Amino acid sequence: MKTVVIGVIGADVHAVGNKIIDYVLSENGYNVVNIGVLSSQEDFINAAIETDAKAILISSLYGHGEIDCRFMREQCEEAGLDKVKLYVGGNIVVGKQDFNDVEKRFKKMGFDRVYPPGVKIEQALVDLKEDIGI
Repeated sequence: MKTVVIGVIGADVHAVGNKIIDYVLSENGYNVVNIGVLSSQEDFINAAIETDAKAILISSLYGHGEIDCRFMREQCEEAGLDKVKLYVGGNIVVGKQDFNDVEKRFKKMGFDRVYPPGVKIEQALVDLKEDIGI
């Protein structure tokens, strides 16, 4: 069973989506390590190291995901997680911005998959199967 770490980054306390993601991933055969809300980059990285996670899925709804996720890929590489897949989704930037531009910025930051607000977790399931298998 492949392990994935999920959580809500930064000063964000939006828990409902996190619970839905946890449920759907668990029901589809993933071992989900849910670190919950108000999580730091270090929380995600430590959980991934401890559980040999293949992917880290970061949620953010309060709009500051771009700031909270800055240097995440570099932090993962420093911790020996250079092969871990990084996913991010939700309302990850302040204000209404063109999603293509947002996606490009996050990919430049080292994220493998970037999802807009309102995307269904089923899309990430398809991508996870492609990226890490099940």
